[in-house]
Amino acid sequence: MKPLEKFLKKQTSQLAGRAVAAGPGGGPGGGPGGGGGPGGGGGPPGGPRALQRRQSVSRLLLPSFLREPSAEPGLEPPVEEDRADLAGVAEDPGGGGPCWLQLEEVPGPLRSPSSYSSDELSPGEPLTSPPWAPLGAPERPEHLLDRVLERLAGGATRDSGASDVLLDDIVLTHSLFLPTEKFLQALHQYFVRAGGLEDPEGLGRKQACLAMLLHFLDTYQGLLQEEESAGHIIKDLYLLIMKDESLYQDLREDTLRLHQLVETAELKIPEESQPPSRQVKPLFRHFRRIDSCLQTRVAFRGSDEIFCRVYMPDHSYVTIRSRLSASVQDILGSVTEKLQYSEEPAGREEALILVAVASSGEKVLLQPNEDCVFTTLGINSHLFACTRDSYEALVPLPEEIQVSPGDTEIHRVEPEDVANHLTAFHWELFRCVHELEFVDYVFHGERGRRETANLELLLQRCSEVTHWVATEVLLCEAPGKRAQLLKKFIKIAAICKQNQDLLSFYAVVMGLGNAAVSRLRLTWEKLPGKFKNLFRKFENLTDPCRNHKSYREVLSKMKPPVIPFVPLILKDLTFLHEGSKTLVDGLVNVEKLHSVAEKVRTIRKYRSRPLCLDMEASPHHLQTKAYVRQFQVIDNQNLLFDLSYKLEANSQ
Repeated sequence: MKPLEKFLKKQTSQLAGRAVAAGPGGGPGGGPGGGGGPGGGGGPPGGPRALQRRQSVSRLLLPSFLREPSAEPGLEPPVEEDRADLAGVAEDPGGGGPCWLQLEEVPGPLRSPSSYSSDELSPGEPLTSPPWAPLGAPERPEHLLDRVLERLAGGATRDSGASDVLLDDIVLTHSLFLPTEKFLQALHQYFVRAGGLEDPEGLGRKQACLAMLLHFLDTYQGLLQEEESAGHIIKDLYLLIMKDESLYQDLREDTLRLHQLVETAELKIPEESQPPSRQVKPLFRHFRRIDSCLQTRVAFRGSDEIFCRVYMPDHSYVTIRSRLSASVQDILGSVTEKLQYSEEPAGREEALILVAVASSGEKVLLQPNEDCVFTTLGINSHLFACTRDSYEALVPLPEEIQVSPGDTEIHRVEPEDVANHLTAFHWELFRCVHELEFVDYVFHGERGRRETANLELLLQRCSEVTHWVATEVLLCEAPGKRAQLLKKFIKIAAICKQNQDLLSFYAVVMGLGNAAVSRLRLTWEKLPGKFKNLFRKFENLTDPCRNHKSYREVLSKMKPPVIPFVPLILKDLTFLHEGSKTLVDGLVNVEKLHSVAEKVRTIRKYRSRPLCLDMEASPHHLQTKAYVRQFQVIDNQNLLFDLSYKLEANSQ
């Protein structure tokens, strides 16, 4: 069985049929080798539309990693710990199946579900218990924040480790049970009810409120500009706290820090005048410009402006300037203005529609109310504006890569330079992803689209590197040079692993395992035995068996900085989401909140130290950097197979 086919088979899902909380999912069957049409079934909740959107981000990686291995004939059956991999589900002692975790009073500290898969621990090793005691009886969402604040205001000191974990848990996961606006409103109301100087317990409640607001502002930072209704509440609460003399006298440093955070936070106040227009931020791949791709990547927000090309049926295009979060209707408005269609009478049949067209020819009609569509496009997908009559006639743009003899850039660069530039670029992209984007992506689906732009770009990049490896190998016509290219990519994977860039390592190995590459038997036979053995070790490391045990063991031994394989983090969070309910009979499952927060804190740990790479300056430094940051790839799996059969028609 081919490596990639084996990889995808082992990821076939049974989760949708067994997860109690999972909604109906599924879609059309996937294309060959994971690169064709959308994969189907067992994906994150949110309905068919949410599933379709996530698959458009990275069709090769996500559909497989958001699912659990199946027990197909000839494959290793799931071991006992894999069967219990639905986090938050406990087995009924009476044999009646899974039962939901209950928030009951227990004599000891709460324990996190042992089935929760952690990057820090190998499968089967139990997690440590949460360092905070149970909150008592189960609470409804609207009352849980009050209970947490009462606990912070009570016995434990505000700087204790237990209170810090509890505070972090609630701030990271409050959106699972309470929207941000209602969360801030509840915090504001609690402060107002805290009492005055005559109330001996009032000062403790106000201190707890101040601690919660400080941690909230410190965690959310730039994301607050996307919360349109949060600005007024934060500023009103800030003014109440700053006017409170008791707090100012006892907690002068904290109130000054609050002042600094509010001043630096980009709060979006609808009634206030809009800030001056910012510099336009180019999305990588959208424009082949050296000056753009060499810039240090910065985080994108929904209000940022970008340039985008929108094509016509004849492949001419207009360039528009648009907000990243712009709706389809807004994009079409800009296009019609450029095309001077605005003078046409309203309601005519020539009204434009917006269509995303992939390189394989697949077309998706975008609805007028959809927003932030730029980051959901595939690697070589483009936006087309056309009339409904011309929809069926749309064809993808010609392949950007000219299939012609001759050495490409990869043959002229050293593997060390390529690997180091891959790590440096992916570290920039990984640093741009806010830790809360992982929560929004899995738990909020369509609603979190504007907040997950950086994560979706990182997922696209992972898929892009995978297709880049396959493209470069299949464009090399000479068998000897092709074998040397395999050797070079194995070296690149080894150096990326040494750099603790597991995202690049995984992507390169999966690219070499693409079915169109792995079938080149004559080419692989030319590879020296040492490199064949090394690649087998890499395949074993990326093997998904036993819940990716080999990968997790290697990752657990690494010290920051680390670039993890991000799709696996999303898989773990998806198991947490679909494996246990957030609300049980209307009461909040705090065990689930703690498990989600623990996973988010691992992301924080990976980035706790800066990346330092020793890259020697050379005459080709900028050229290699530009090449690595803007790959030109073929993402059409059918075309990759065509190239493969032209190289070796009879390979098995």
